[in-house]
Amino acid sequence: MTAAPKTCNPDLLERSLLDEISEQQEEWLAEHLDTCTTCQHSLARLAGDENSWSRIETILRDEVSGTQPASRGMLSTLVPSSVSSLDVTRSLTGIEVLPSDFAVEFLQPPVEPDSIGRLNDIEIRSVIGHGGNGIVLKGYQKELNRLVAVKVMAPQLATNAAARKRFAREAQATAAIVHPNVMPVLTVHSDGQLPYLVMPYVDCESLQQRLDREGSLPTLDVVRIAHQVARGLAAAHAQGLVHRDVKPANILLERGVNRVMLTDFGLARAVDDATLTSTGLIAGTPHYMSPEQARGESVSAPSDLFSLGSVMYAMSTGRPPFRAETVFGILRRVSDDAHRSICELNPTAPGWLDGIVGKLLEKTGTDRFARADDLASVLEDCVAHVQQPHNHPLPRRARDLAGSKLARLDAMQIVRTHWMVLLLAIAGTIGGAAAWHDMPTGQPEADSTAGEQPDTPVWDDGIDQQLQQLDVELDQLLNEINQESPSR
Repeated sequence: MTAAPKTCNPDLLERSLLDEISEQQEEWLAEHLDTCTTCQHSLARLAGDENSWSRIETILRDEVSGTQPASRGMLSTLVPSSVSSLDVTRSLTGIEVLPSDFAVEFLQPPVEPDSIGRLNDIEIRSVIGHGGNGIVLKGYQKELNRLVAVKVMAPQLATNAAARKRFAREAQATAAIVHPNVMPVLTVHSDGQLPYLVMPYVDCESLQQRLDREGSLPTLDVVRIAHQVARGLAAAHAQGLVHRDVKPANILLERGVNRVMLTDFGLARAVDDATLTSTGLIAGTPHYMSPEQARGESVSAPSDLFSLGSVMYAMSTGRPPFRAETVFGILRRVSDDAHRSICELNPTAPGWLDGIVGKLLEKTGTDRFARADDLASVLEDCVAHVQQPHNHPLPRRARDLAGSKLARLDAMQIVRTHWMVLLLAIAGTIGGAAAWHDMPTGQPEADSTAGEQPDTPVWDDGIDQQLQQLDVELDQLLNEINQESPSR
């Protein structure tokens, strides 16, 4: 193994973008880049900085929407067909070279009239979406006569060797999963300055887009979508992979059919991959993160199930289960606070759905469903029950969870009722005492020496005893609820 260099090494920077350095060199480079601004700027120029990325994205979107003429024009200045070794040398030696000269070197002039550029054999037609991790383009492969989706890594991430490795790992992880509920990867190109992967183009929208448009969903849609996501997770877990970022934005709903696909395994890592899990990085989205993720602990399959429970909660109520004004506040609530019952926010939601979600949102992984395929089996029976309740009874597992949830709600209702009765009794006592005090008696005024009636009502000692007894019963009831652990 080649020893890590002790000083700045431009060649090492260039080879890091091509994944041609050892793990030892990679670790040294990551540490070196934390303090060396010269190498930071050099690496940024090699892959294109965030500003140039935004310019490219804007121009692509403008050309697609028609606000920018579809000629090469400005676009040609941003997407040269190649980058020469002289350009690389100039960037490393400090001579000013526009970041756009390096931004998307692989995008060649289009061949088809309705394209905005070409990526090897793929004619790029439009921008599908974009985010912090990259941009997704719609393309067409003429020889195969098929539409594809091309996910290109953001330049600011391409400057980080670990991020590039995670991006390549997304393709490797997903390619290992062959399942109808997981978006497949057709091919991956990780040796360029901006790595990209190719997926089938599917006419779909994300679950997040649907929630933004409709709010809470019908129970049938909740269990149907969750069932298919659970099947996709089961396939991933069978390969030893944890998704780590299950959220509505990573769940795709195909239009015209009831197919759901789990995508974006960019944060997925092998459970036993020490080289990528030892960094201490907290990866995931706070609103849908599991407690163990929030605490920076190692995660396993039950972590994905917690996230799926959070997604089911959002589908049922229109909002995630844990919310706060800051990321830290969200993480604290995920780790420490209990969620509100779905039935409190959505009275139309059945108790068994509330029970299933409640089990998924248990703070300890061993208290959740043991496996994703176990959950998928229960949800499949629940889908059949919702569609044909007379022909398909509610599965026993869901019924047991519903009974537990209803028992807890009934117990709390009993407590509330007891308190209400007692408060009414107290109010009646106060009112009666006040009325007695003000009522004219028709008798001559009593002699002052006989004493006067008090201005405040006399409290019945029996009420104090009732309060004390109710406190005892309440403590006992809450202890029984907390100790209950049905069908775990």
